[in-house]
Amino acid sequence: MGMTVVGVGGWPVTVEAFVGRGLPSLIVTGLPGATVQDARERIRPAVEHAGLEWPLRRVVVNLAPGNLRKDGAGLDLPIAVGVLAATGQVPSNRLAGVVLAGELSLRGEVLSTPGILSMVIAAVRARYRTVVVPEANAVEAAQVGGIDVVPVATLERAVAYLRGTWEPPEVGPATTDGWRAPDVDLADVRGQVQARRALEVAAAGGHNLLLVGSPGAGKTMLARRLPSILPSLTRDEALEASQLHSIVGLLAGSGLLHARPFRSPHHTISTAGLLGGGSTLLRPGEASLAHRGVLFLDELTEFRRDAIEALRQPLEDGAVVVARAGGSVTFPARFTLIAAANPCPCGFRGDLVRTCTCRDDHLGRYRAKLSGPLLDRIDLRLSIPRLTKHELLGANDGEASAAVRARVVAARERQLERYADIGITCNAHLPGPIVRRHAGLNGAAERYLGRAVDTVALSGRGFDRVLRVARTVADLAGCNRVDVDHVREALSYREALDEIGRVQSAS
Repeated sequence: MGMTVVGVGGWPVTVEAFVGRGLPSLIVTGLPGATVQDARERIRPAVEHAGLEWPLRRVVVNLAPGNLRKDGAGLDLPIAVGVLAATGQVPSNRLAGVVLAGELSLRGEVLSTPGILSMVIAAVRARYRTVVVPEANAVEAAQVGGIDVVPVATLERAVAYLRGTWEPPEVGPATTDGWRAPDVDLADVRGQVQARRALEVAAAGGHNLLLVGSPGAGKTMLARRLPSILPSLTRDEALEASQLHSIVGLLAGSGLLHARPFRSPHHTISTAGLLGGGSTLLRPGEASLAHRGVLFLDELTEFRRDAIEALRQPLEDGAVVVARAGGSVTFPARFTLIAAANPCPCGFRGDLVRTCTCRDDHLGRYRAKLSGPLLDRIDLRLSIPRLTKHELLGANDGEASAAVRARVVAARERQLERYADIGITCNAHLPGPIVRRHAGLNGAAERYLGRAVDTVALSGRGFDRVLRVARTVADLAGCNRVDVDHVREALSYREALDEIGRVQSAS
């Protein structure tokens, strides 16, 4: 039995081999992809280098089910073993309940293979008892549990195990110490009191954040310190995120992710690179690799408009649907978006020291790069002022990440308890009708928010997002009810960029 990866999940593939009369050849049927077709040129040299005999006859390999496209090099090992079983060099009865996965080199080495974690999870769900994987992926495979993991470095070792002449070493899951302190700390940030507070609110509620300011104001420095105040991954979250990293080959040689992902793609990235895709082999993009972590888009206005506009779906639904002619797959993409942008093309509009040199028509085109519907999906938006000389020269450090993280963890625990019956982990993920039931506004806060709706023309989505942020502010304060101060702070983060360089507060 072999495995292939479709989207983020593994699918069992039955490998059948027939050796009959005819000219020496290897034919693979069952809707194989280009990589699987190439296996015909890899498998025979690998078998011969392992000291085994390749049949000089017509060999037909069928991959079932026939209506499922099989991609990836992980089927090399099961195809080779299937041929060897058909020629009596491997006992067929030893293959019952065994899943094999791995790419073969021409020298018979079993190479590290992307997607092993998804394959092992699928094998456990299908109740197989043993999985034979590349030695380089053994620790990764052992994270799942509930199945025996056999690591092999060569095809010769795999055959020896199936013949019963070699006993594999025991492989256990890698030990991790949970959350680890990042190399960066919020204490490194001077000044920027409001931005630090916004970062704390974003971490506590899982809210998206946009920072607008002139170059050197500290936008990137703040964004890169968000992981230092986020809660540690639960095992289920680590398994979800690790699966996506395994598919693109970023997990080989290690266990599950122990830190929340932080992805920062360059602004030249394509839509497929950001959202995922491919011509035939569909793979997750940066948005999915940031699942359960942070996606940081520096210089947001420099990204392709179609790429950032395509983020609307994952920002709303927490998933990316990639559709092609041959079908579609869904990749999870529940991340916290942190975006940074300059207020104008030159970067100094509204700056107290430097003068903006941008023409009005340039400002209009620059502002048009960010649509209203996209901005409406970002809960927290604020301008970052230039640091003063007193802040730059001051000797006092800001509050350390450890202290902020303690408040964030406490706020997240309140949310987990509140939403335990609906399976939601934080305020930012609440659907609109549910957030209105759980917001817990007192009478004064409700009247204040009602007046704000009239004065700042909040959309329905914007109204719900203000409620979510206010609920997070209340959680940080340890309050069961949302009062006026919580709503006022939430509205202070709803800044509308009506003109580039002119920021109007929604409060």
